Amino acid sequence: MPPSPQPIGRRERNKRDKQERIIAAARELFDAHGVDAVTTQQIADKADIGTGTLFLYARSKSELLLLVQNSGYVAALEEGMAAAESKTDVLDAVLAIIRPIVECNRTHVENGRTYLRELVFGDPQEPHHRDALMLTLKTEAAVAAVLSRDGRVEASDAVTFAQIISAIMFVSMAATINTTRSVDEIIAEIAGRMRVMLPG
Repeated sequence: MPPSPQPIGRRERNKRDKQERIIAAARELFDAHGVDAVTTQQIADKADIGTGTLFLYARSKSELLLLVQNSGYVAALEEGMAAAESKTDVLDAVLAIIRPIVECNRTHVENGRTYLRELVFGDPQEPHHRDALMLTLKTEAAVAAVLSRDGRVEASDAVTFAQIISAIMFVSMAATINTTRSVDEIIAEIAGRMRVMLPG
């Protein structure tokens, strides 16, 4: 019989509670005003914590954005992976993984584009940046697993295709020319590029 999970201590519960309050406060302010127009003081006030405490969870506003977007990205990836399980067509399954991620990124277009910029140019030693990179790798692994269902795609090729699809998705979401395009239009652009690349 496996050991029963240990109850979470008060200190850990308080830490989680504060982090959840910070994420909720930052998300609300970022969605309403855009990340550039929000100050860390406003986030701390809305989360009902001191700015010193806020910086224990994220050292900069960029890290706060990563923290907020990562939390949404985790849920989006889980949703996409679950949706992909019911798709028999490989392209449809990959798009099922991608769609919630695009929707998450486009909740506030400029915030989403800033997140992608931080992902590329941010400090990989920062914990929330590291988490963002790990989410990218998890997405690529999920896409590669779906591509491997197709007997025409070798496992090693599936990994390479998944990395290319990740880059396609990234560019489609980040491109200035796409700032006014809808989620459906972004998905259609990604799908069109995937059809050219994938076998059959």
